[in-house]
Amino acid sequence: MVMRVFVAGGTGVLGRRLVPQLVARGHRVTATTTSATKLGLLEQMGAEAVVMDGLDAASVGEAVAKARPEVIVHQMTAISTAHAGKPDMKHMDRWFAGTNRLRTEGTDHLLAAAEASGTTHFVAQGYAAWNGIREGGWVKTEQDPVDPMRGTPAEPGMRALGHVEDVVVKAGGAVLRYGWFYGPGATDDLVEPVRKRQFPVVGGGAGHCSWVHLDDAASATVLAVEQRARGVFNIVDDEPAPAVEWLPHLAACAGAKRPMRVPTWLARPLAGEVAVTMMTEGRGFSNAKAKRELGWKLRHPSWRQGFKEELA
Repeated sequence: MVMRVFVAGGTGVLGRRLVPQLVARGHRVTATTTSATKLGLLEQMGAEAVVMDGLDAASVGEAVAKARPEVIVHQMTAISTAHAGKPDMKHMDRWFAGTNRLRTEGTDHLLAAAEASGTTHFVAQGYAAWNGIREGGWVKTEQDPVDPMRGTPAEPGMRALGHVEDVVVKAGGAVLRYGWFYGPGATDDLVEPVRKRQFPVVGGGAGHCSWVHLDDAASATVLAVEQRARGVFNIVDDEPAPAVEWLPHLAACAGAKRPMRVPTWLARPLAGEVAVTMMTEGRGFSNAKAKRELGWKLRHPSWRQGFKEELA
């Protein structure tokens, strides 16, 4: 069934892979950007392009009212270097400040606009990479809470993600907890510090992480839109893995030297609490529910092959 789909955040790394997939499936897509210079990019992808400020209720209300979508897809973030500067896990509260507002205020504005314009379904971006609750096994399902990371610079971000899940699920929508993205536009930020040997294995590197290729994340999103999915889904690949496995493999695929090993006590003041937690205690996620309920099939079932293909 052809639908009118409104993609908030159409020029982000995932938006750029999602919009063409929706268009290819025959949907009528309106996609937003914060910059008039990117309108042409969205039009090239086959979307109706709109400039929108996700933190301005009037701007959001106007854009949604004009598009009259049946489904809204919330992919707004502000973590690109243009918006947030260089990635900085040590000061994650500052690095993610804009994104946290988009996940709280921005989500509320979109939900209010959805209600006002009679939009019947809502799909939003969540996160499930290394942030599973740090107890029990290494791999978590949707039944498990995410780690609130209390007392760390990641706490405001986890609280914002919790807000997305609370309000979207309550509104009958779906939250897709994406793993750590890699793929076009996302891999360079990851590989650059690895090549410079600025991304060491901390401690024993036992902390687990879940990955997802952007094209697989986009295809799962299309399924959630078309099936009017409800609830929370982990959108990750088949192989959650410890840092001691994925990081050396990424370095090898990138033609970089093997990552250094740094003891926890040394990494803490240098890289910060969040990076140490991720590398030593992080919990990955299972994709069984998304495969079972959405019929999701991955083109890149493992980061092992995916990193190799992206960096070939």
